[in-house]
Formats: sequence, structure tokens, C-alpha cells
Amino acid sequence: MPEKKTSTPARPKRANRTPSKNGKNGKHAQKLSARSADRHDLYQRSVQDPVAEIYFMQRVFKALRKRAPLTLREDFCGTALLCATWVKRSREHHATGIDLEPSVLSWGTDHNLLPLGQDAARVKLLQQDVRARSPGRFDIVCAFNFSYWVFKTRDELRNYFASVRRGLAKDGLFMLDAYGGWESHEPMLEPRKIAGGFTYVWDQDTFDPISHAVQNHIHFEFPDGTRLDKAFTYDWRFWTLPELRELLLEAGYSDVRIYWDKSEDDETEDYRPLSRTENQPGWLAYLVAIP
Repeated sequence: MPEKKTSTPARPKRANRTPSKNGKNGKHAQKLSARSADRHDLYQRSVQDPVAEIYFMQRVFKALRKRAPLTLREDFCGTALLCATWVKRSREHHATGIDLEPSVLSWGTDHNLLPLGQDAARVKLLQQDVRARSPGRFDIVCAFNFSYWVFKTRDELRNYFASVRRGLAKDGLFMLDAYGGWESHEPMLEPRKIAGGFTYVWDQDTFDPISHAVQNHIHFEFPDGTRLDKAFTYDWRFWTLPELRELLLEAGYSDVRIYWDKSEDDETEDYRPLSRTENQPGWLAYLVAIP
């Protein structure tokens, strides 16, 4: 395998740039170490930005449907941080999160839902396969952080997309994200310092050009010199935007729009619908599927 390089390309900019909600910033940040850190807390602080994601979803939904979305289903919800943030919008907002892993759902309940108090009643968590039938129809179903790449064949992914369509409200929308760029196929380590006193490392470990099988890891490094190796590992198929659009249309959606970041700097995001654009070393895009 080629030697991994360390780079800071024009990669996905989504990341939680706010201080930790758990008091692990400022002078306390130096106490973080591999022995004491919580990998789910680290993930939320370094990868997720639910406020930005909700802003995007609401802006696009209102532009296309001329009303505000109120019900959200988050597939592969993990710790349900997005669901918890969604219901804070108003008493009319409801969310359902679906994930297979009971320990992660339990962590999310303790750390993200219980602090909501009475608002937690408007979040429902389901431990099941995202392709299984679930109650309700939703204004928005989302699958973010490339989680659906766990489906490695066209039939598996098409069936998942079709199951989502059946769970949408009449005017609902399905929103996904994808990443790419010429450096996304290369073995690479990308470190990024996180406010709160630790370093997030994205590890593109392997890429198979024949099958598009990829294996990626997330590591965390701490000021005391300790390191949490392979805190998360992802065994995916790398899907391209043309493949995803084709499969969504085959699954019964009438249109699929690609939203591309048109901002000029590394600190802001401005996703707009495009039909053509220039390639970049690394990019992140949203897909919005219309039933």
C-alpha cells in the first residue's frame, strides 16, 4: 500500500467548532487523555454540527415546499444529537432516530435526551435496521456522515432508498451527504485540532479501485501524549454522485438535486444546487431526493 501522507486539503468543512458542552474546555482541556476520554463525546465535538445541518435542512425544505418542516427521521442516528437539537426548535418539532447499536442509543439517551427535560418526550429512538418499517411519515428523512455507505451493493442501497420513500410525508424530502475529490481515494492521515484540547485524526486507510471498498478510521490524540487508536472504524463502499442519483431515481424518486458548497473560505458553508462544477481535492455535497 502506498505510504500515507499527511495533508490538509479542501475537505468537508462540517465540524462542531463550538466549545464542548461537557465542561472539557479551557483549563480543564489538558486533563483529557486516552484513559479518561469518552469516544462518543469526542466524536460529537469533532465531527458533528447539528445546528448547521438543521439550518441547511430547514432552508432547503422551505424553499422547495413553501412551509417549515416539523418532523424528522434520522437514520443511523448514533447518539441522536441531531434529533435532540431538532426538538429544541419548538414544541411542534418531533424527531425519530434509528440505529442498530443499543449501547450508542443508551449513551445518547443519557447524554443528549435526558438533559432536554420534558422536550425529550418528542424524541423517539428505535433500535432496528433502517430498512425495517417504522411508524409515522416524516417531512424529512436524513442519513448523514456517509452512514448509508454500509450498503455495498446496488440492490441493498436501492432497497434502502425505496424504504425511505415509503416513510416520507406526501411532500417530504430525503437528504443525504457524500464526499469525494481526487484525494479521497488516497491513503492519508488528516489531523485537525479541536477546540477543547485534543486532535481528531481522519485516517483513509485503504481504497480498492476495483470494488470501491474503503476502510477508514478515526483516531484521537491528547495533550498528554496518549492516543485513542481506531476509536471508530468504517467499512464502506465508496459511492459516487452519479451512482447515487441513478439509484435514487430507480427507487422511485422523481428528482435528485446536488447541493455544493459555494463559500469562499474554510469557516463558512453555503450549499447551493448545481448541475455542473469543477472537481476539488476533497469535497462534501448534499443530495436532496424528491419523491
